[in-house]
Amino acid sequence: MLREGWYKRVVIDLMVWVLAALLCVLWRWVADKGSIASYWALFGVLFVLWVVVGCLVQLYRSFKEAWFWQSYLSLALDAGILIGLCWWILPQMSWGLSPRVAMWTILLVGAIETFVILMEHYWKYATNMTVPVMTIEQRKNAVPARPDEKRQKSSIESIHQSVLSVTTEADYYMLRKKARLDNRQTKVICDRNRFAFLQIPDYQYKTLVDLTLLNDAKGINRRFCIVNQKLPDEGRYVCCYRPQEYIKSKILNRYPWGLNWLIYSLYFFTKRVLPRLMLTSRLYYDINKGRKRMLSKTEVLGRLYYCGFEVDEIVPMGHIEYVFAHRRSQPYPQEQIKVYGPLIKLPRVCKNKEIKYFYKFRTMHPYAEYIQKYVFDARGGMDISDKSNDDWRITTWGKFMRRYWLDELPMLINWLKRDCKLVGVRPLSKTMFETYPKWLQDKRTLSKPGLIPPFYIDHPDTFDELFASEDKYLTEYLAHPIRTDIKYFFLTMRSILTHKTHSA
Repeated sequence: MLREGWYKRVVIDLMVWVLAALLCVLWRWVADKGSIASYWALFGVLFVLWVVVGCLVQLYRSFKEAWFWQSYLSLALDAGILIGLCWWILPQMSWGLSPRVAMWTILLVGAIETFVILMEHYWKYATNMTVPVMTIEQRKNAVPARPDEKRQKSSIESIHQSVLSVTTEADYYMLRKKARLDNRQTKVICDRNRFAFLQIPDYQYKTLVDLTLLNDAKGINRRFCIVNQKLPDEGRYVCCYRPQEYIKSKILNRYPWGLNWLIYSLYFFTKRVLPRLMLTSRLYYDINKGRKRMLSKTEVLGRLYYCGFEVDEIVPMGHIEYVFAHRRSQPYPQEQIKVYGPLIKLPRVCKNKEIKYFYKFRTMHPYAEYIQKYVFDARGGMDISDKSNDDWRITTWGKFMRRYWLDELPMLINWLKRDCKLVGVRPLSKTMFETYPKWLQDKRTLSKPGLIPPFYIDHPDTFDELFASEDKYLTEYLAHPIRTDIKYFFLTMRSILTHKTHSA
């Protein structure tokens, strides 16, 4: 069976043959400066035979339906048949062509094709989602089944010993007070396998205390979704994790300066970067099984909100933080693998209130978008740049990139796609857009947003000043579009050069 788009693979094979032939002909020219033109005709015939034999041995079957060894066997048969034909026929011909040149060309083609097949099948492996999408059942009679009453002393002591086997005495008394461990409506679990939660009847307990460090838990999102399903409405969930900041400080303090940053960088790349890349994510988790991963506060809270929880309290206990949350709603539609790469797409309100996705380099920890309101409320609201004051969701390198607009460079893609202008009001998130007065919302959506906003000229400090700055620009732009944008462009350049204006 020919693979889908087999003709594209034939074109790739042609390019591989041209490359291999050039290398072998150059080698032949260095070894023997005799006539080499006749070899090109030979290579043309060999390429046609390669394609014909490849079809016969199913080299062009879909790699999605064939195992690697099947594709490799087809490749070996194709190369072997061609080498045999050359070794048998060429010595009997009077063309004076060396069988060795043909053989080395075929072997070189085979080596390059092996790499191509390996990459194809690795892509199949890396992008193959073997875990089905989790379906969230509709809830009914979601009230706690167990009575709200105190446990017996023997049961409390049993829980006490169970908790002490994985944590400290101080942690136990904190949990006993805040999570009501002495109540029959509370269940304590310590198992890195999420399937342990599946054994709990629905709505049996009002509070589930999970003592497994999320750093070692397998399938965090599915774990949270299962807990969401098991809890009654407004049921409470307690989980714990070791913050990324603790691991960082531990490594930096343990080794001498210079070496410590090198070790931390390697550790960070292994534990944070590789699990996030599409082509390495599955390989990492197949090898590591999800153990000892680095988790930031942003990611843990964001995953909880993504899975339908709302955070009530965060309690630090030494090098571990306990997160107390309650069930708020059904989880977001679960993706099979949610990969956060360096480039992200953010929904923004544009002309005619149309939502378009703008490209940026990611400067925040994963799942930061799900706790925007939580951060804004905790930090006293947003500033005029659509950011929270002292926003801890931003990474260290993200602060540097934002300061010099490096994170906004991919927005040039939107400019080329004509989603925005070079000069214009800033494209806003829906949350920020809704904080604007209605009259300014309507006025903003009369034109496309821009890469260079007018507040780089006016430097507003309050929302009222920001509104006035954008209103002034929009009034001028709607009257004289081209003249206004040219004026604001040069004023912005002067502001950057003279006032050393930076991005927020």
